[in-house]
This record gives sequence, C-alpha cells and structure tokens, in this order.
Amino acid sequence: MMKDAIKNFHTQFAFVPKVINPLPIRHPKRIIVAGMGGSHLAGDLLKVWNPKLDVYIHHDYGLPLLPEEELKNSLIVASSYSGNTEETLDAFHEAQKNKLLTTVISTGGRLLELAKSSGVPYVELPETGIQPRMATGLGLKALFALLGETSALKELDALSRTLKPPDFESEGKKLATEMQNFVPVIYASSRNALIAYNWKIKFNETGKIPAFSNTFPELNHNEMTGFDAKRPTKLLSERFFFITLEDEDDHPRNKKRMRILEDLYKDRWLAVKRIEMKGDSFFHKIFSSLVLADWTAFYTAENYGVDPEQVPMVEEFKKLMK
Repeated sequence: MMKDAIKNFHTQFAFVPKVINPLPIRHPKRIIVAGMGGSHLAGDLLKVWNPKLDVYIHHDYGLPLLPEEELKNSLIVASSYSGNTEETLDAFHEAQKNKLLTTVISTGGRLLELAKSSGVPYVELPETGIQPRMATGLGLKALFALLGETSALKELDALSRTLKPPDFESEGKKLATEMQNFVPVIYASSRNALIAYNWKIKFNETGKIPAFSNTFPELNHNEMTGFDAKRPTKLLSERFFFITLEDEDDHPRNKKRMRILEDLYKDRWLAVKRIEMKGDSFFHKIFSSLVLADWTAFYTAENYGVDPEQVPMVEEFKKLMK
C-alpha cells in the first residue's frame, strides 16, 4: 500500500477541490493552520511557497496566544485528515466560541460533521486509505482552493502530468542503503526549513527511526560544534548521517556555508550527503524532493524489516490518552 501511495502520489494533483460555503470576499492578515502531524504539512508548504504570507502553524490545543485583535483578523484553517484529531477539534471549538473566521479541511469524522452543521467553509478530501503524511498534495490543493489561489492551483494541476515518482525510486533506495545504521540529520536553508522537517517526519513515521533537522545559517552558530568529534565524544557523533538539501535559489553565502560545513564534517570522518533540489517549476522542485524522501524512508523501513505504513506507537499513545 505504501509503495503504491508513493508511485501514485502525482495523481493527487488531479484532485479538484470543491469549497462548500465559500469564504466572504476579504483578505485576512494572518492564516492560522491548526493541525497535527501530516495534517499541517500543507500549511508548511504554503509558507515555503510564499514566505511573505503571514502563516502560523498551530500544533497544540486551543488557539495561538496572540492578541485578540490579531486573532479577529486571522483565518483559522482546522485541518485534520481523519477529522477526529482532538487538538484540532479543540482549536475549532475555540475559534467558533470566539466567532473567528474558520474553515475546515478533512476527509470526514467529527470535524467534518461540525463544519457541515455550523455552515463554515470546508473542503472534503477524498478518502483514499493512505496515511495523512502521504496526502500532502490533496491537502495543499484544498488549502489553495479555500484561499482562492487559482494560479497556484493551476501550477499544482500540472504536477499530475510532470511529476513522475518512479523516477526517484532507485535514488531513494540507494540513499537508504548508504545511511543504514545511521541517524539522519537533514539540513537546509531557512527558506526550506519545513522541507527538511518534512524529510525528518518521513524518516520518523515511515522509516521508524530517529531523525532530526536544522537550518543554515543558524546551525553554524551552535549545532555544528556538537559534532566537533574528539576522542571522548567520537562515539556520540559517528552514528549520524548528514543530508544537506541545496537549492539553486539559496542565498550564495548559505551555499558557501553548506560546502564549508560538508568539508569540516568529512575532515572529522562524519558521513555527509549533498542533495540538490531540482525541478521544472517551484512546486515540481519541492515535491520531487519530498518524493525522494518518501522513497528513502520506505526503503529504510524495508532495510530494517519494519512496517513502513502503520504507526502503532501513535495509536497506542492515543488509546492511553483516552
């Protein structure tokens, strides 16, 4: 199932989202995406697409601790793939209690029921049986539809024809073999911080391994010194595998930082891999990188003999919370 979900990922961009109870014609100053796990990944990509947008990713109960006036000028997007995520339901209730402009993205569950009964704008995602982290294409199209971003939707439509996930399978399989028995650390520029974070999530949920992420130039002022391996700390550093996502649009000084750090880490016998983010368009570049991450995480799971699809520890945790 997981392998098919990756191979067919591009078909998500053929989805035509229908907005029920469309938003009033006004532009909120801030967009607050309330969602957990895979359900907020579309919001992450919205920030990458247009860093000038005031987008706040809220992954907690209630609403962000912002001044009342700012919340009133915000659009709340309650996003839960299942529709039953307790933190997102709590955010929805809080938004409704405060009479804030609220929208919903979901496949069903309690959240969709509430959207229908309260008359708020919503997009119902198709129930395909895939894991939430694999439904980013559907979620992003729904989010753009709610926001009325028609030109961005057209760009995403093109990916159903131009993005070819099988083309990245062999590279992902090779990378998974290279980093076997290592803990991945994914680095990127600040602009692509959420892309690196998405890679981390895929290693956690699909690969079932620890993984971490950080950004340039900040990591050059702190984190890298933690890997200045000396004899007493060598055992702590040698089990990490560093993946640097380099974007042609990165600041030239950040590109230089990436190259210098790569050399410094190699001098300390640390495993480093540079991956160039390339594509025919902005979205093609982003999703090519994420599909490569999916394949790498899938084959990581296969190499360790674990299930790449289900997340039993998450389900166990949810039962204990009840």
